[in-house]
Amino acid sequence: MIRFENLTKSFRLGGQRRIVIDNLNLTLPTGKSLALLGRNGAGKSTLMQIIAGNMDADHGRVISDGSISWPVGFAGSFHPELTGAQNTRFIARVYGVDTGELTDFVRGFAELGDHFNMPVRTYSSGMRSRLTFGLSMGIEFDTYLVDEVTAAGDAAFRQKSKQLFSARMERSGAIMVNHNLGELREYCDAALVLEKGNLRYFDDLDEAIELHNENMGT
Repeated sequence: MIRFENLTKSFRLGGQRRIVIDNLNLTLPTGKSLALLGRNGAGKSTLMQIIAGNMDADHGRVISDGSISWPVGFAGSFHPELTGAQNTRFIARVYGVDTGELTDFVRGFAELGDHFNMPVRTYSSGMRSRLTFGLSMGIEFDTYLVDEVTAAGDAAFRQKSKQLFSARMERSGAIMVNHNLGELREYCDAALVLEKGNLRYFDDLDEAIELHNENMGT
């Protein structure tokens, strides 16, 4: 369960206050895989960062009775001067999981080769995506926050990522941002639509996609 209580977030742009999340009160069901839909700039990434605890709201709070991943695909929490292996061991300690097991899993899954023992600042964007996806999937969370990460890597790696993500979804929920509506239909069984600071929950994914398309003018 994830609950938003009076959640509000705004930014100052050009001297004006722009509200992206407007006094949100909503409880998300447990164990659902939710598509998060909204136009560019609607605040999807902002909401994900607030849920993960990486960004503060203006006021209000997010309450959860389970564990939540950081946004998969977001490598901002990595120390660029540390190696992939060192970052992995650090995250293992933060989340209280076995350091050796997580390191072995990420080394094998991410397919970084010698780069796993090189500083993250030397990584390409694809390598960083594979590292953060491997790290996220190597820790069992109740809810995964996912931002199009299955697009990283070549076709074989994308297929491997999808298979692992599908396996995790058998036991966990997710909030997923993806411009590929086909993938959303593949992974998600309900949806959220963020528009003008308001967030609506839909049990029917197709109904949510229809509203999103209307909002986009398509």
